[in-house]
Parts: sequence; structure tokens; C-alpha cells
Amino acid sequence: MSGTITECRVCASPILEPVIDLGSQPWCGNFLKEDAVGTEPLFSLRLVYCERCCTPQLDYTVPKEYMFSDHTYLSNITYTLSNHFKSVAQEVKQRFFRAQDTPSVLDIGSNDGLALKHYQDLGFDVLGVESAKTAARLAREAGIPTENAFFDLGFAERLGRTFDVVSASGVFFHLEDLHSVVEGIKRVLAHDGIFVVQFLYMKRIIENRAFDQIYHEHLLYYTLKNIATLLNSHGMEMFDAYLSSIHGGSIIGFITHKGRQPQSQRLGDLRSIEDRDETNMKKTYLSFAKSIEVMKVENLEYLERKKSQGKTIFGFGAPAKGNTLLNYFNIGGQYLDLLVEKNRLRKNLYSPGQHLKIVMEDELAAPPDVYYVLAWNFKDEILAKNAHLIEKGVEFYFPVDPLAV
Repeated sequence: MSGTITECRVCASPILEPVIDLGSQPWCGNFLKEDAVGTEPLFSLRLVYCERCCTPQLDYTVPKEYMFSDHTYLSNITYTLSNHFKSVAQEVKQRFFRAQDTPSVLDIGSNDGLALKHYQDLGFDVLGVESAKTAARLAREAGIPTENAFFDLGFAERLGRTFDVVSASGVFFHLEDLHSVVEGIKRVLAHDGIFVVQFLYMKRIIENRAFDQIYHEHLLYYTLKNIATLLNSHGMEMFDAYLSSIHGGSIIGFITHKGRQPQSQRLGDLRSIEDRDETNMKKTYLSFAKSIEVMKVENLEYLERKKSQGKTIFGFGAPAKGNTLLNYFNIGGQYLDLLVEKNRLRKNLYSPGQHLKIVMEDELAAPPDVYYVLAWNFKDEILAKNAHLIEKGVEFYFPVDPLAV
């Protein structure tokens, strides 16, 4: 249901404590045509903490139909993400299946089919479920069977089959109909099947000061503790996991029906570290809120200094998360001339809130003096591809500088 929530999305507790308030912001994926600039609605962007199950979550739900029916995000823009998906698919095939097997995989939130392409190359029978019309069409054009729909229990029942693998990459924290989706996954997962989930790890978000990963599409923020609470309530459990560097720090988790697999040592170690560092304590989130304010001062001082030196500054990338940062810090045309992108679905659109024009990277007449890098989660790839500009003196500034994993 859209609007302000009155109980925890995971455990239904009514005791929700505000911990981080990022004000009223537009949906960060609402990139605008020129004639729509200034018409975008604003919604509360506030993180609350459940006292019972320790889940940080947004207290306001923007309807999924508004955000996900035809957004402009595409997953095949960077080789970093493609290589990551390839590695996960290879691990799944090698760990759980024989070379001659032809297992089936369902990918929920399959976007343009990038992850499924790697499974397909390994001999899997693949099916994607994607709510965005354009992304689903691109996937089908690339030879990936894809249903244009929202996945939930009703969809799972209509599908009427099971899969050896169910995958959800970067979508599990989007779920407005959370319990229906998890029950749907349980329904389509084979008796000995593996559910591979990938999610931004809240512990790493805090450590990286990556508050821009808080936005309206991300309704929940998972730790190993709170996702266990969710899964256990549906008769499922995580039996293995590891921390990946993708997107600044994500958990790659392996889940199955309860009691099917023993818990791995590395999952136990990760849980112990989470407890040691008090990741699930409310005070940790209140401290995170204070660090965001320090970060704001640091960034504005940097931009003011560069402008006073007469430097031109472009935003590098126009990721959805970048709009959380730009809008909360109030960084607009007074600092950045434009945003530079590779995703052609965003060509000549304007960022929501700050209304910065998006220009294609390959159409720039000349680079700026400074790139303010909003797509910081692809730092290594960006620096490698732009070594020639760095040699010429172009500065790349990362407002979020992810720690190594």
C-alpha cells in the first residue's frame, strides 16, 4: 500500500523510531523531459528503525506502478556489472549442478536480461520477470524470454511451475508487496532449489557513508539479522553468503527451504562481525545520520573551493541514487553545469529536483576541469577508462569513496 506505513514491513511491529530524515524529495528515477521540469511531486524520504526486528526501512511508500512500470535503468551499461553477474552464474552452476545438467532459473526484476544471458550461456533454461516495459522488450529482443509483470504470489501461482534456481539481484529491497513476493518465491522454488539473493548490505552503506543508496525505490535495508527474520517467517533460510564489492558492498546470499542445507562457516563469521560492530543497534543509525551532515559540509566546501578557482564541474553519471545526494546537499546548477551519462534512455532528460541536463558522454565537446562522480560504485572502471583524461589533469572527485572489500 502506498503512503505512510504504521507497522514494520518485516515483522508488523508498530514501534518504528525515526533515525534518518532526508526531507521531501522527488522519486529519484523520475528523469524529466524539458517541458515537465518543475512538475515532479515530492515525497517524504525518512528512514525509521523497527525496535523489534531491527529493520531500517522507509516510512513512506511510493506506489510501485509509479516507479517501476517503465523506468530508464539498464543493467548492461558497465562491464563491471556484467562480469559480476557472470561470476555469480558460474558459481551457481559449479556448486549446485553437474556439467551436463540443464537447470532452470527464474530471475525476478530481470531488467534487460543481462544476468540471465550469463545463465543462458551456461546451459540454463531461463525466464525473466520484469515490470518495466522498455527493459522487458530489450531483454526479449536479446533472446531472453521475459514476462512483463510484477512478481508476487498471484503471479507465481499463475506460472504453475518450479525452478531449480530463483534469482533476485538488486530488487529484494524494492518490494512493496514484500510477504506476497517471498511467499511467491517459496512457491516457485523447487524442493531442493536455490534462491540466490543480492542486496545492498546496510553495514557497508553505513561504513561507506553511502546515504545516497537511501531512496524511494529501496523500501528496506537489509542486514543478515533482519533478512533471517523475514525468511524464517516464510519457512526459508539463508545457508551461505559472502560480501561482494559490487555497488560498494553487497551480500550474495544462498537461500533454500528450511532445513535443506547446513549453515556455512563464512555466513556464521559474517553474522558474528555484524554483532561485534553493533550493526543492528539504533544508535548505529543515529550516528550514521550525524556522519551524513559532516559529509554535506565537506562536499559543499570542496565544490565552493573549485568554483572559486574558476573550475568547470560536470556530474559523472546520472544514477538514480545520485539524485538523493544532489537534492539533500542542494547541489544544482550553481555547482554543476550538467550530468554526463552513457545510458541513452536518459539523453537530454533532466534530473529530478535539481533539473540538471543529461548529456551523452560521447557527445561532449570537451571534458570539464572536474568530474563530480555520482556513479561512484563503478570507481575502478571509471578510473581505468578515463586514465587519459586524468593524465591531462582532469580531476575525478568521489563524494562517496567505497572501502575495499
